[in-house]
Amino acid sequence: MNSTTTWKRLFRYTSQYRRITIGAVICAILSVIASLIGPLLIGRAVDHMIGPDHVEFPAIFRLLLILGAVYLVGSFFGWLLTYYTNKLAYRTVYDLRRELFDKLDALPLKFHDNHPQGDSISRFVNDMDAVSDGLLQGFSALLTGIVTIAGAIGLMLYISPVMTLVVLLSAPATFFVARFITMRSQQMFREQAKILGGLNGYVEEIVGGQKVVQAYHYEDRSFAAFAERNNELYKTGIKSQFYGSLSNPTTRLVNNITFSVIAMIGSALVIGGHFSVGDLSSFLIYSNLFAKPFNEITGVITQLQSATASAQRIFTILDLPQETPDAPGATVMKGSQGTITLDKVSFAYTPERPLIRNFSLEVKPGTRVAIVGQTGAGKTTLVNLLMRFYEVNSGTIRIDGNDITSITRDSLRRNFGMVLQDTWLYGGSIRDNIAYGKPEATEAEVIAAAKAANAHSFIKRLPEGYNTKISGSGDNLSQGQKQLLTIARVMLVDPPMLILDEATSSIDTLTEVRIQKAFLAMISGRTSFVIAHRLSTIRESDLILFMKDGDIVESGTHEELLGSGGYYARLYNSQFAAV
Repeated sequence: MNSTTTWKRLFRYTSQYRRITIGAVICAILSVIASLIGPLLIGRAVDHMIGPDHVEFPAIFRLLLILGAVYLVGSFFGWLLTYYTNKLAYRTVYDLRRELFDKLDALPLKFHDNHPQGDSISRFVNDMDAVSDGLLQGFSALLTGIVTIAGAIGLMLYISPVMTLVVLLSAPATFFVARFITMRSQQMFREQAKILGGLNGYVEEIVGGQKVVQAYHYEDRSFAAFAERNNELYKTGIKSQFYGSLSNPTTRLVNNITFSVIAMIGSALVIGGHFSVGDLSSFLIYSNLFAKPFNEITGVITQLQSATASAQRIFTILDLPQETPDAPGATVMKGSQGTITLDKVSFAYTPERPLIRNFSLEVKPGTRVAIVGQTGAGKTTLVNLLMRFYEVNSGTIRIDGNDITSITRDSLRRNFGMVLQDTWLYGGSIRDNIAYGKPEATEAEVIAAAKAANAHSFIKRLPEGYNTKISGSGDNLSQGQKQLLTIARVMLVDPPMLILDEATSSIDTLTEVRIQKAFLAMISGRTSFVIAHRLSTIRESDLILFMKDGDIVESGTHEELLGSGGYYARLYNSQFAAV
């Protein structure tokens, strides 16, 4: 996407605010008209200064009063122009930020798995701020510049067509100098924005993992890695700012040369009696006003280039394909019996590395299915396919006989409750976090879910109980306590099917035993999938699947698999043989 296309797309966002735009245009016109009337009055005042002892003070005083009123009016409309352009810029960025947030929610999970969180945050903060600054500078320069150039040319032609031609001949030189420098520096601004996003991603990772950083004495190495990225940003920033800042002094040099030539030609014409000294004074001011928009644009070229690069990064996300929409006529699954069938399912995150091949499985209602296997065997991938976080490459997955692609994603996911190994909490109260999936839940329902998850006792010990505020990362809670809250969250929703992915990995053994009892009560009559490395949590499962390289290599009950002496038996004995 080139710069012209980027700005056209940005201006399309402003088109919905027509009243504000029209107000800004009117204010720009009136403000510029006032600035154009001023030099004409100054020229008239100069012509009233005929010579020593020949100054017409009454006429000059009258012109000064008019000039003051004109500039006062111009300043008022200039202030209004600033107000409107600020409003237009911030509303545009407000819409952009909302659209970007909606887009991130609509992107498939693959994007979030492969994209640094810090870089996404950088697009929300740094890139949006850069676009806002660029729009503010661009709107003001564009609106006033067009009117100023047109008005200045008209009045210069009125005073002297010959000198106007000299001024107009300098405009292409100014334009091409600025364009040459802009094209050379734009790539540097794109690189600067990219490096800044990467730096934010690295800082977000290090700050989020400070305990691990300090535990492994990684401070010096993390600082060295940060310093390397920061130095790279510094070098790129210096280059982009330097080349971007060349535009303004270069165009001013061209304009100053033009001004000097005009002054000499004008002086000769005054001596020849072609027009008055006052007209020359007015013309020189108008030539400066004509050059002013070019100087202003080149003066803010750095902000405009930075805004262009940032807008391109934002539009890159907005142009990404969204999660595959629901099929036309997709049904809403209001409740499920829990019959799940996987028929010859194949899947790969990347085509050259197939993970699941020709996988088939049938789970009857109310079955408790345990999935075990080595890391990378495809256990969590199977869960991702059930929830349609990823789409299968071939084969079908059916729930109650219905292909999940014929069911709306929202209703499909509402029928599953998930407790993951990686806990996620958000900034708010304990109650709000438990009621995340059911905001309308009563206080009694929230407490009942917390008691079922064995979380009620520690919550009551907190300073404000269920109203205790926690941070988004939950740093004021232990990992086990955070996991208890996520379990209570699922228990409150009470879905017909459950997925427990290492749900008790951060809980002590005694608490785990208590939660297992709660889980048994919760999964009674419900289809559930339990992924665990601690085999003590899956002994009572109705069906145990041992996965290896994306395939089911063993299946059966705990006793059956131990008796067969295969993969599961070896894994189980490795944990409990000593006991």
